[in-house]
Amino acid sequence: MTDARRPRPPGPARRRLPSRPRLRSARARILLVVVVLLVGSTVLSTVILREVLTARAVDRIDASLVQEAGELRRLVVQGRNPADGRRFGRDVETMLDVYLSRNVPDRGERWLTYVDGRPYRATGPSDEARTLDGALRELARTTTARRGTVTVAGRETTYLAVPIRYEGRTLGVFVAVVDLEAEQAEVARATGVAALVALVVLALAIAVAYLLTGRILAPLRELTATARTITETDLRRRIDVRGDDEIAVLATTFNQMLDRLEAAFGSQRAFVSDAGHELRTPITIVRGHLELLGDDPREREETMALVEDELERMSRIVEDLLLLAKAEQGDFLRTGPIDLDLFVEELHAKAVALGDRDWRLVPAPPATITGDRQRLMQAMLNLAANAAQHTGPGDAVEIGGRLEGAEALLWVRDDGPGIAPEHRDRIFERFARLDHGRRTSGAGLGLSIVAAIVQAHEGRVELRSRLGEGSIFVLHLPADPSPTVDDEAPTVVIDVPSAIADEQPTKEHQR
Repeated sequence: MTDARRPRPPGPARRRLPSRPRLRSARARILLVVVVLLVGSTVLSTVILREVLTARAVDRIDASLVQEAGELRRLVVQGRNPADGRRFGRDVETMLDVYLSRNVPDRGERWLTYVDGRPYRATGPSDEARTLDGALRELARTTTARRGTVTVAGRETTYLAVPIRYEGRTLGVFVAVVDLEAEQAEVARATGVAALVALVVLALAIAVAYLLTGRILAPLRELTATARTITETDLRRRIDVRGDDEIAVLATTFNQMLDRLEAAFGSQRAFVSDAGHELRTPITIVRGHLELLGDDPREREETMALVEDELERMSRIVEDLLLLAKAEQGDFLRTGPIDLDLFVEELHAKAVALGDRDWRLVPAPPATITGDRQRLMQAMLNLAANAAQHTGPGDAVEIGGRLEGAEALLWVRDDGPGIAPEHRDRIFERFARLDHGRRTSGAGLGLSIVAAIVQAHEGRVELRSRLGEGSIFVLHLPADPSPTVDDEAPTVVIDVPSAIADEQPTKEHQR
């Protein structure tokens, strides 16, 4: 029996997901950079310090040798024998004795003297003097000043030889010798102390940098922990912002991003919930009638009319929900200048077609405001339609507008049944309907749309109402700083029944 299974055709090679990069601590990287910089600066400063100290030691030695030579020359030219007060003349030995008795060599400095090519006197231990004399004997008969460096007993030594001349004859030689290695050892000790201090400072700096980087990066760790706990069902967590540096700005930006995400997810959930809640009934109605649809032409015609009406209602609901969802986006408004007086007149002309009512117009003064003309017209027509739904033929509905300080007021007043106090807190919620004994159409989204449009304009909705006395909805919108107002225009007052006018606002809706 053969296997009937066909071989699987070769498909495209599966893409390998990139491996997760190994985590590298930002703290470790920052510390590494700090340590490298500190170590490099410490080494460089130590080397520079050593070179500076060495150069100063050489300069100090040169200055000391030149000073000794100058003092000896002054003694030869101007000095006198303290025993008899006469000049030294050819008595070079007395002159050297006086000089050696009056001067003391610096630390690490030795003096050798020669008379007629023979060693005369020297400072320091005798064995050291003999060693120096053996290395510098060639200077005993020099006739010119000589300066140089020679190695004595394995140590680098610098010297300055000055001949003592009288009447053109060299009577003796004065030699000043300085041990360079002793000076270099002193420089090395100073450099070692400086390096030790630098190492201590380096260790303290690394410890402080470790602690500071931990505190500086703490908000980033908190941000990471917060981001890991955030899901699409819980966007409430926020980062505690402290200070005003770049990390605080990052935390603030992250919190603002979470606010936008929470608003977006909330809007999405509200849209899905509202759509599912409101569309379920018409869908059930349409499905039920279609399932019971028979062959009778009249019955079919009635069923199709009902289905068409329900589908139109669903379409209107979807459009309103999409409008509410779009109201939370940045491009919801297309603002521009609006002539307040012309806007109110156009609003009144359009509202007349909403029903057989006593439509009254309170003209607005000539002024200019900034806003989205179409959105504001939609909001006011929603209010006018709401007033028409809750009034009967011939009832008064008033539309007007005016300026009040830094605000532009647009209102719709009706003589309807009014709104009960227990209903005023939910009248602007989605799908809210009030039953006053009249059949009303719509899904209860009209006032929600009004609130969303006014909120987008950074305004507010004010509601004043009393049962049996009617209602008035007032839109408070920001006006331009310098509106164009006709000084001769009459002052317009909102004419409402006294029972409503005397009552304080019961609802100011501003999201």
